[in-house]
Amino acid sequence: MTQDTTDLKDQVRRLGADFVGIADAAGFLSPDYTGNKPQDFMPRIRSVIVIGVVIPKGCVQPLPKGRPEYTNTLMAGTATLRVIAFRLARDLEKQGYLAALVPTEGSEFGMWYADRETLRADISLKYAAWLAGLGSYGLNQLLITRETGPRIRMTAILTDAQLSADHPAEATLLRPECAGCQRCVKACPVSAISPDGAFRPQACRDYMFLTLGGLRCGMCLRVCPL
Repeated sequence: MTQDTTDLKDQVRRLGADFVGIADAAGFLSPDYTGNKPQDFMPRIRSVIVIGVVIPKGCVQPLPKGRPEYTNTLMAGTATLRVIAFRLARDLEKQGYLAALVPTEGSEFGMWYADRETLRADISLKYAAWLAGLGSYGLNQLLITRETGPRIRMTAILTDAQLSADHPAEATLLRPECAGCQRCVKACPVSAISPDGAFRPQACRDYMFLTLGGLRCGMCLRVCPL
């Protein structure tokens, strides 16, 4: 039986999230999706609850100055999401369901969670967010929301609870505005983003962890006009 999610979404917002959406886990079985599937981890999964917070403009606008402040603000967003997601997962299990937390997108431990060669995570959080109607992809490989563009932080809960699912708000994964913009392509200090949509995650990772010593870059997010 499919459960209404109104109370669940209200609870998530009360706990401090700025947005929440529900993705039908069956969407990951589409032939158009080529990433790792949550079904490989949780065979009876039915729903993916995506939650997020908005990153304050004050840490983004000064970039590339203020990268310690920018990085610390991102980590605060990560900590906030972990607490919210953990409480929600516990509540779901008290109701008799299984629940597990997905690593926060772009977390300080991102490369630990992903395959060391491909840097693919066990589940694409951005794809889950698109399925849940929260936004679409930018050329910068970030999720673009209608309200705050890419200035967000997300995590998700995998569960076997059959929840009423949301639907993609955009017909295509990639925002059409990106084709004529290219600002993120020009702003990337290591040319990790290509005009044709190709992305070199290893170049991005090496710049942040080797050149910046673990601080986050943020330039593709900084210049995005959406």
